[in-house]
Amino acid sequence: MAHFAHARVDLDAIADNARLLRERAGGTPLMGVVKADGYGHGMLPAARAVLAGGATWLGTAFIHEALALREAGITAPVLAWIVPPGEPVAAAVGADIDLGVSDRAILDEVVEAARRLGRTARVQLKADTGLNRGGVGPADWPHLVEAAARAEDAGHVRVSGVWSHFACADEPGHPSIGRQLSAFHEALEAADKVGLTPDVRHIANSAALLTLPEARFDLVRGGIASYGLIPIPGYTVSGIRPAMTLHSRVALAKRVPSDSGVSYGHRYVTERETTLALVPLGYGDGVPRAATNKGPVLLGGRRRTIAGTVCMDQFVVDVGDDPVRAGDDAILFGDPSTDPGVPTAEDWAEILDTIPYEIVTRVGARVPREYVGGA
Repeated sequence: MAHFAHARVDLDAIADNARLLRERAGGTPLMGVVKADGYGHGMLPAARAVLAGGATWLGTAFIHEALALREAGITAPVLAWIVPPGEPVAAAVGADIDLGVSDRAILDEVVEAARRLGRTARVQLKADTGLNRGGVGPADWPHLVEAAARAEDAGHVRVSGVWSHFACADEPGHPSIGRQLSAFHEALEAADKVGLTPDVRHIANSAALLTLPEARFDLVRGGIASYGLIPIPGYTVSGIRPAMTLHSRVALAKRVPSDSGVSYGHRYVTERETTLALVPLGYGDGVPRAATNKGPVLLGGRRRTIAGTVCMDQFVVDVGDDPVRAGDDAILFGDPSTDPGVPTAEDWAEILDTIPYEIVTRVGARVPREYVGGA
């Protein structure tokens, strides 16, 4: 049905990106990361697309996301890596979901769930190698791997993976990268000493997958790059295609005189008589309010800038004397190879001093996703 806006998602682009990432990783198996509703693209369609492109694993942040994949009939291995207190650990164990273990309390909870179910839980131990976020640091790591080895010997868990995450892989050459790789090797050695034999060892995210062959190990995680966006500023990858295009339509266009204040606070004032076009998307749909007088839009065949304050449901564009009318297409970001002149999510990120992950992930539920492609 017709709608004021839609996010067009090209599933073939996601599948093709997954294939290209596997090639760039020298054939190392790929985990397609589909957390946060597939970075705003739609978790289930994105999951099927990355699998069609050759991914052999899926990654989610939370158990409920992984369970939704299982409920949709997706049987590929899935890792859910954030397990706060009160999460449905037993349901995850029952669904053969790998669980990220970032401290001893999580391991104990998983072991107890496995005992109650009479099943062997699959766990992946996370080493904090220097991000200082989730994971177990060097001082506590020996105790965790010893406890995990005892639980494995008792048949309660299978330690299927050991993994970590980079802090600055999107800054090639950053000194922390080498330090984290060394720390990861030390964590793997400690796991090996207590007899653990994980199926997969992984630390490479999209940025490391592209730039650090020594970080590939047994599995690489294709997150934002699977959706056609590169996390390294100024770095290009031939063949990668953005999967999402954010469209809207002009709701109305009207002439206003010179010196007319526009939108809340009159933060934009017309310099001459001009035409204003109203686009019915706002921060309620994920357009950042910080895009006021900054956000780029392709409208009427030209790239333009949002004029005035971005509102909850709408923003305005000054189109001068160009013949823009209600119903005309407005594209906020997309793929310049298919829509010449269109801004990219990276353009929006650079203008707003953020990252492209935020631009696509924040596109709200009020904006329908329109899927194209056969993946």
